[in-house]
Formats: sequence, structure tokens, C-alpha cells
Amino acid sequence: MNQSTLPAFATLPPRPTWQSAGAVVAMLALATGIGAAMAARWESFPVVLLYLPPVLAAATFAGRWPALLAAVAATLVSNFFFTEPYYTLLIHSPGDAVTAAMLLLVGLVTSHLVSSLRVQAELAAFHATRNATIAGFARRLLPCSDETAIAKVAAAQLASIFACHACVVAAATEPPGAQLLAGAAGVDRLTPADLAVAAQALGSGAATGRGIAGGSLTDWQFHPVRAAAGVLAAAGLARSDGAAPVAEDGLSLLDNLLDQMALALERARLESLGRENIMLRGRDDLRSALLGSIGTDIRPRLLSIAAAVRTLQRAGSADGEVLHAIAGETAKLSGFIDNLADLDLTQDQDPLVFGEVAIDLYRRTATRGGAAVHLTPKEFAVLAELARNAGRVLSHRYLLRAVWGPAHEDHVDYLRVSITALRRKLGDGTGGWPLIVNEPAVGYRLRTDAS
Repeated sequence: MNQSTLPAFATLPPRPTWQSAGAVVAMLALATGIGAAMAARWESFPVVLLYLPPVLAAATFAGRWPALLAAVAATLVSNFFFTEPYYTLLIHSPGDAVTAAMLLLVGLVTSHLVSSLRVQAELAAFHATRNATIAGFARRLLPCSDETAIAKVAAAQLASIFACHACVVAAATEPPGAQLLAGAAGVDRLTPADLAVAAQALGSGAATGRGIAGGSLTDWQFHPVRAAAGVLAAAGLARSDGAAPVAEDGLSLLDNLLDQMALALERARLESLGRENIMLRGRDDLRSALLGSIGTDIRPRLLSIAAAVRTLQRAGSADGEVLHAIAGETAKLSGFIDNLADLDLTQDQDPLVFGEVAIDLYRRTATRGGAAVHLTPKEFAVLAELARNAGRVLSHRYLLRAVWGPAHEDHVDYLRVSITALRRKLGDGTGGWPLIVNEPAVGYRLRTDAS
């Protein structure tokens, strides 16, 4: 894997070189010299054992094929120098033939096993580093709460990981149909042609650009960031030398990183909707409080004014026309306040029904198959939020903020305990399908049908 695919810390070790082959030859020569020195003093010394370390070293540091060549070379050198007749490759003794064959067999098997272990260790280390890269990318996106912040962090990380220029674009309503959200490695603008190619990626949901379909007008490659709701953005990558920014063997890593980016964008979108829902609900609560105040505070005072006007009219102690005008305006105000107090802000106070489960948001009750279900205040508050937004995914943070308050946004365990209790008490909807559905790493939603 080359440097354009992953940073240096995530590449596989280099393949064998001439230097490693020269080191193996040197070790074989050293083993031969040691064997010659020891065989002169101890004729019975098992010289062939001296050739196993070079074979093992070749398998460990150079790979399978250099190790196999080292095993063959060790057998030939041992036979040439230490097997009668000396300085030939002939073998007269059956014992020597067996020894040479065993040396070759042991060298071949050992080199194969050691090199296989080496390859597996390299792959394990490579995948561990790759997974760490993905986890680090996701961890840096986690604190981001809006689309722009996510785009800035993602562009910077992609530029660092793939050692290239990077940017993030989103759809735009005006031509060319795309806009730059953030750039890294010196990117602060895109040409109209670049944006047109980016718009093509956003519209089609397929990668476009240099080396891909539609890339004749730009040096960029644009890869869509897809989620269940559709294409949320596109990540652009480019190299200064015009080469492809991501090698073919790095596309799987890029796809995983874009998936993490899609999760972050989806989470930010849901949290934004959640904040809007909380603001709307707070506004409705304020309107309800104001209307309640009109009925309890203003109406009695208007009634007192009307009674005083009637008293003055009966006493005849003031201008009758003025009193008549005041009485008329007071009656109008009373009618207006009565209309306001009778407003139904909710427009629908019937229970919400989901299969066998009915939820009355105004009496704060829930039934299952007509039988009352006892819920704690927190359990009902969670159920009410899900029911008000039935069919929509509510993020963990939104539910925690709405039910427990902003100080408990990170206490996901609170929410899980309540959801578990709700599932146990409410059971499934009609047909056995789950009523409350978990959206992994995002939140929960209340299903409205069995689909």
C-alpha cells in the first residue's frame, strides 16, 4: 500500500530488497566459516545445524521466497563443504543423503511456517492500525454539533490520512448545485467546474471526478456521503501532481471513514430537529400559560369594570354616553378573552393509538389492549416524546435533554433503563412487530405500522 492511500504509520512493511538478500548470503558464509572451524576440531559436530539460523532469519526478515532460497542454498553449501566427497555436490553415504534431505525439508517447512506467521502478524498490525484510524476519525467527529463543524474536522482528517488536498461540499439550491462547506491543506475555494462535478456526485450518489466518470473537467474526486435519508454531503480529494488521490486498495478505508461522517451528519441533523422541537414545545407551553393567565387574571378585572359601569349607569352620576361606550368596549374585550381562553392549541386531544397501545398525552395515561399500564413519570415522558414524533428517530441527547434536562445529556443509561421498562410493559404492536425501535448509535423511534 503506497503513501497516497494511508499515512506512513499505517502501511505494510516493505518487501524484501537486495540488502536483505545480501544479509542472508553473509549469514550463510558466516555459518560456513564457523562450521569449517569447528569441524576441524570436532569431526562429529553436526554442522548442518549451523544453517538453520540463516534460514529462520531469512523467513523472519525477508519473507517466504528468500527463505526458500536460503534453505536450498544451505543444503547445497553444507553438501559442498562438509559432505564426502568434499567440494562436490555428490553424496556417497546414504546417511549423508538423509541428512541433506532433512536439512532441506526442515529449512523448507520452517521457512514456510515462519514467513506465514510474519505475514499474519503484518496483516494483524495493519488492520489494527486501520481500525485505529477509523476510530480516531469518529472520535474527532463526536464533539461536533453542526454540519459546518463536522465538515471542517472531516476535511482536515481526510487530508492528513490520505496526504492530499481535501474538502467537503453540500447541495445548494442555486447553480452549479453545490457549495463548499470546508477545505483543508490550502483549499479555500472551488472552481465552477469543480462544483458542477461535485453536484453530479451529490445528485447521483456515485463517486465522480479524476479517474472516474465525469472527471475530465476537474482534478478532484468527489465521493458521496450517504445515509438512510439520502446523500448528505460529498468529500472531495485531490493531489497536486494530478494523480488519483486514493489508490484502489484504499477505497475501503475511505468508505468506512465516509460512513462515520454520515453518522455524524445524521446525528447533528436529528439533534437540530430535536432542539427545534424543544423550542416549539416551549413556545406552546408559554402560549398555554399566557392564555391561562388571561382567563384567571384579566377576565375577573374586566367583569369588575363592567359591574362598576352598570352601577354608575344606574346611579346616573356620570355621562351616560361615555358609560355606554365603556360598557360596549368592555363587552367586546370580554368576548375576545373568552375566545382566546377557549382556544385549543393542541387541536386534537384524542389518544394516540399504535396497534394495541393507546397513549393519552393530556390525561397522561397509557393502555394496552384496553387495560391501564402503570408508567413512572420518566417512562411516560419518554413515551410521550416518542408518540409526539411517531415515525421519526429521536436522538439519545434529544430524549435525555427533553425528559431529564440538559445536565443529563450524556447519561444514556437512564434512557436505556426507561426504554427497557416501556418495552416490557407495552409489549409489541399488532402483528408482533416491535413498538419502540432502536436505531444503532443514533436513538429510538416509535413505529406507526408494521413495515
